[in-house]
Amino acid sequence: MIPPHGAKLIERVLDGAERDEILEKSAGLPHLRLSAGSVSDVENIATGVFSPLTGFMGRVDFHHVLNEMRLSNDLPWTIPVVLDAGKSEAAGLKPGSPVILSDGAGDPVAVFHFEEKFEYDKEETARKVFGTTDSGHPGAARMLGMKEVLLSGKVDLIRKAPSPFSMFTLTPRETRILFREKGWRTIAGFAATGAPHMGHEYIQKSALSFADGVFIGPLIGENRSGDFKDEAVLASYEELIRTTYLKERVVMAVLRSDGRYAGPRQAVFMAIILKNFGCTHAMIGSDWASDGSYYHPFAAQDIFEEFPDLGIVPLFFGPLSYCKKCRAVVNDRTCPHPPSDQVLYDGTRIRDMLLRGEPPSPELVRPEVAKVLLNYGNPFRE
Repeated sequence: MIPPHGAKLIERVLDGAERDEILEKSAGLPHLRLSAGSVSDVENIATGVFSPLTGFMGRVDFHHVLNEMRLSNDLPWTIPVVLDAGKSEAAGLKPGSPVILSDGAGDPVAVFHFEEKFEYDKEETARKVFGTTDSGHPGAARMLGMKEVLLSGKVDLIRKAPSPFSMFTLTPRETRILFREKGWRTIAGFAATGAPHMGHEYIQKSALSFADGVFIGPLIGENRSGDFKDEAVLASYEELIRTTYLKERVVMAVLRSDGRYAGPRQAVFMAIILKNFGCTHAMIGSDWASDGSYYHPFAAQDIFEEFPDLGIVPLFFGPLSYCKKCRAVVNDRTCPHPPSDQVLYDGTRIRDMLLRGEPPSPELVRPEVAKVLLNYGNPFRE
């Protein structure tokens, strides 16, 4: 089995007497209420999804990641995982003292072992992570709207936040046990950012031609308006797997993370996450994890040249289309026919058809999947 990033799978989940003790003390401890995205970050840290992180980044690691795309120990890492707070919230916190982190309802989710606080330049951070300070970029806009101070320290999970997708939730320890039980040695991971079209199916089945199995991880979290709803993504993938895959060769589990749309940096970040779940390969398409025209089409693939020590093998796929003459999904290496004979996998076109209640052609979206999506009426976020 491939080792997790940093060689050790982090697990910081309290239970039993230890959990009861901190809950008894919680009323007398300072509290910080988290956004839904930060709650997901806490769970990802505590269950090993973000291994080797044991908590929210401190000043040194934060600046290393911004400037070098590596942690201070030189391990590849491309996106800061940070906890923001207002100056007044941070003022009363003492280094070394525990803090209760709670969800939007005020219920405790973790104990935070506060270590340091520091200010940061939001525009510089957005520019280095997303390549832009344009508020039209959803990731940059979210970064620019963060609070003034960053807090660092380790976290211990008290309880997982309620989720309507618990039946699709597995931790890295659980997927690794499952892959081992299945006898899989090579696992190709696919971080799904939307409902599947035929190009996605082509990529996944191409990987199955050499890998023992495929791990599909739909990203679930706070995403931009116009993206597919979480439940529509999961239902469409569930139908695709049910009708067109060998069940013993596919595992699906949600990746709880807000859409950052950080293009090349996010491609590496998601590859690290897939590695922690036990994947040996990461499928990376062209123009992956981007938003609009902020990154050139192959930026999410070219960046991997900077990380020969990443520890997971990237699988690159170029732009795909359906060729009417080949009668197959093709790319520029496999098809000799002109663009006039090809139907591109255009997300905007598919979206417009679904909004009109019109099934996309079978060359674009498998009919069984299209039916699931059309049953939602509007399968997109408002």
